[in-house]
Amino acid sequence: RYALIDRKGRIQAEAKRKYPLYVSGESMDWVRSWKETLFLLLEDIPIDLRPLVASMSIDGTSATTLIIDSSTGEALCRPLLYNESCPDALPVVKSIAPPNHTVCTGSSTLCKLVSWWNSDSSGKESAALMHQADWLLWLLHGKLGISDYNNALKVGFDPEQDAYPRWLLSQPYASVLPSVTSPGAAIGTLKEDIKKQFGFSEDCVVRAGTTDSIAAFLAARATEPGKAVTSLGSTLAIKLLSRTRVEDARFGVYSHRLDDKWLVGGASNTGGAVLRQLFTDEQLEKLSKQINPEVPSSLDYYPLPAVGERFPVADPNMMPRLHPRPNNDAEYLHGIFESIARIEARGYGLLKELGATEVDEVFTAGGGAKNERWT
Repeated sequence: RYALIDRKGRIQAEAKRKYPLYVSGESMDWVRSWKETLFLLLEDIPIDLRPLVASMSIDGTSATTLIIDSSTGEALCRPLLYNESCPDALPVVKSIAPPNHTVCTGSSTLCKLVSWWNSDSSGKESAALMHQADWLLWLLHGKLGISDYNNALKVGFDPEQDAYPRWLLSQPYASVLPSVTSPGAAIGTLKEDIKKQFGFSEDCVVRAGTTDSIAAFLAARATEPGKAVTSLGSTLAIKLLSRTRVEDARFGVYSHRLDDKWLVGGASNTGGAVLRQLFTDEQLEKLSKQINPEVPSSLDYYPLPAVGERFPVADPNMMPRLHPRPNNDAEYLHGIFESIARIEARGYGLLKELGATEVDEVFTAGGGAKNERWT
């Protein structure tokens, strides 16, 4: 999706697209799907507004990882998605990183890089690691190997020191790591062919991106410590603005830098992806109207789209719990909503226990924010 906003934050245009489903072999061809969707969204921007666009950026899912051949720009392997775990690499990563570091979870970007590096893959001498947002932005500006310090957190970048740590730079795959800049920093102007194709201005700037949950936090304009944003999209991501940095990989807790404060939180695999497995959009809308949120549900689930959880429990083997299922679908949806809310509350409680600023107000973002029963 895209949103075109003016300097006062007012939305001038917005649209969304569904990813086309392309299959390569036995897996989804996400590279093709993401690229096509990006350019379809550029086409969706009103023609009369395109020359007025001063800059653009992209947010993407944290820890969605691509390994690119820097000489050709082609992917050296299929993308590893944010919720994929690489348990084979976890012992290696734990042996080099400090205890309970952000990278010490199987779904971290670094685990994905190590897993690929230790496989029989070719092209290591020209490989470049990119996150989803990095790669899509590269299609726009043409400068390979640039990331932002929000996306780079889970590959081991230290936002407090504004550098990669020595324990990471000493590894044989250090050459694969991207250079890192601040989210929103200017990278360069839009590529000439894109400017001509779509009618953007000559000085349209492409800026470094960020993660999806941080973009949701920024959109809520929560600027004071204690303010939090729960983003219910495909997953459930919570972010709390804190005066102190909190990180503990045992629980999937990590902190992103946000100017002189810290955005503490984590992302659970529960969320909209589970709901889409069970209900259509039309069913969700209809059934939600039958729910009375003032009446507690007696159902206790742990809704996951597949095996594995990241936060508030980092357990790659956690099984989804979606039974017993009542005959009434509205009751079933009610139980799922409450179970997701319990995971949310457990997440904020854990952040407080670990030393973060206590939450005093929560904003809701993401696709789930449209559902009044959820909010």
